[in-house]
Amino acid sequence: QVRLVESGGGLVQPGGSLRLSCAAFGTIFTPLTMGWYRLAPENQRELVARIVRGSGSRPDYADSVKGRFTISRDSAKKTVYLQMNSLKPEDTAVYYCKADLRGQTYWGQGTQVTVST
Repeated sequence: QVRLVESGGGLVQPGGSLRLSCAAFGTIFTPLTMGWYRLAPENQRELVARIVRGSGSRPDYADSVKGRFTISRDSAKKTVYLQMNSLKPEDTAVYYCKADLRGQTYWGQGTQVTVST
């Protein structure tokens, strides 16, 4: 059974930083695509950033996070990271990790990120 385990959420002041991690367990295969989505109250789940396996891949970012967030992955560890800098109150949401592996899509349990004074 493939599981995605997320960590790194929490409470941070505006302008602060957080780093999210997501590791895939229960598989010997490396996910093709790994990424982060977020769900804020009264909003739809939206793509934050995603990255495809391979040294030549260029990550995709939501316009709202470009220049502030950086996604990276360690394929050997089957782990994806999201470095979030210059956080704003509107970044407050539950962040979900997503992985595409051998034709299947998997989601993590979500981690809360709250940006507030």
